[in-house]
Amino acid sequence: MKPILKISDLFKISWKQTRAQIWVLAGLLIGWTIITFTLSIFSTPDPSQGLSGYTLGIILMNIVFALIGCIFNLGYLKNIFQALDGEEPQFSAYGQQSRKIFTYLIASIIMGIAVAIGIFLLIVPGIYLAIRLQFYSAYIVEEDCGIIESLQKSWDLTKGQGMPLFLLLLAMIGTAIVGCILFFVGLFVAVPLIYMMQCYTFRKLNTISTEEEVQQL
Repeated sequence: MKPILKISDLFKISWKQTRAQIWVLAGLLIGWTIITFTLSIFSTPDPSQGLSGYTLGIILMNIVFALIGCIFNLGYLKNIFQALDGEEPQFSAYGQQSRKIFTYLIASIIMGIAVAIGIFLLIVPGIYLAIRLQFYSAYIVEEDCGIIESLQKSWDLTKGQGMPLFLLLLAMIGTAIVGCILFFVGLFVAVPLIYMMQCYTFRKLNTISTEEEVQQL
């Protein structure tokens, strides 16, 4: 597959779609931030329980936060796809996607280990793996794929798209930096935009890939 991603067009379309639902998307992100901040205050273990009790409390707290984080990521991805379809993001998406939590968690762990090993091997392999496997979560949300299937499909989808996707990564990092510069408040706009850029790219690549498969039949 030849490179078909033009970053300027991708950014323009993603910004248009994000702006159309920015109050909902930013509101959900703000709500998530408030919830996690509140939980972190009231669920922090008491050091007076002793080292073993404190350590166990920290482990349990991290597990709970990881599971809640998975539910939010899955639901928020669904919200982004809803926005791309011209629909208003629905809070019910979080409950609907929660059944995929363990699929997403295990796939994330596998990807994380692969990227970490790649980073250890002179950094570049880790970046390459992160770029090639990045759409596994989109496949889990959009097509209800399994653990290995989602990773494999992301690998196949990104074949021949290494450089455009690397430029996309730089664009997303730049967007996050701008959000941080704007007193961190800008992150509540930057984060939905970053999600939108990735989801729109997934849709574009997936559509073209499907069309090519049909033509080969």
